[in-house]
Amino acid sequence: MTALTAPMRPHLTRWVLRLHRPALYVGTALAVLTAILLLLLQGPLVDAAAEGWRQVDHCGFTPHCAYDQDAILRYKDWYNYATLTMCALPFLVAAWAGGALVGRELESGTARLAWAQSSSPARWLTVRLAVPAAAVTAGAGLLAWLHHLVWTAGRGRIDTAAPWYDLFTFHTNGPTIVALTLAGLAAGALAGLLLRRALPALLVALLLTGAICVSTQALLPHLWPALARTRSRFFYSPSGSWQVSGRKIGAQYHVTYHPYAHYWPLQLTATALLLAVTALLVLGCHLVLRRLTGKAARG
Repeated sequence: MTALTAPMRPHLTRWVLRLHRPALYVGTALAVLTAILLLLLQGPLVDAAAEGWRQVDHCGFTPHCAYDQDAILRYKDWYNYATLTMCALPFLVAAWAGGALVGRELESGTARLAWAQSSSPARWLTVRLAVPAAAVTAGAGLLAWLHHLVWTAGRGRIDTAAPWYDLFTFHTNGPTIVALTLAGLAAGALAGLLLRRALPALLVALLLTGAICVSTQALLPHLWPALARTRSRFFYSPSGSWQVSGRKIGAQYHVTYHPYAHYWPLQLTATALLLAVTALLVLGCHLVLRRLTGKAARG
């Protein structure tokens, strides 16, 4: 009799997946389509574009020389589509986390219902952050690996390929896109807890994520010691390097830059910084939730 009448402890992970099933389907579809596009780019599209550029180089200054311009433009367009889609991931996740994952549940009272069914607020929040965080890490990590393979396949073969330090290419080529998306998730959850209304939380989540992205880009060149050169006449940084600054000091020109060898140190340092920011945002979420539930209990 006791077993029949005792309230069943809800399985929060299953409940989160069921409640946010549309977002799961949309996110999975977006990840699969982007992955297919990256696989196509890595194989036939990059080969066709590379052949087109080989034809261009062979033409030289010969007038009316034929080359496969369509293949070159097709690769460039599809590469940009895939890259920009991946760059949108932190904002999409932040908007969903602020508007639906946390904000709407607090606004509609669904969260309080879960708390009343033997689920503590802390556990409720932990599951709502852990489940999408696992999906984000797996999905964004796979896409970043595929994107890096695409970029590597075109490096040195396609004259218009984005350099390694390009704003969008850098972040989608490595683990920083995963860390940025996790930061967007935490920022969205914090906005939802602070505002407790879906639409305002969605907007604030986008603003917070944008601020994180802009700040990361501003700090990026300074996260690893840059190399420097000084000469008596104007010059550029070595080919393939990221020039951070160039100025004239007295009668000399001074240039600081990051060579390609700094790619992974910059990637890993930026990722560590973003994960630290994410941890602070998660801590802020728990502090706000504790204050919120304390007020509810006193009320």
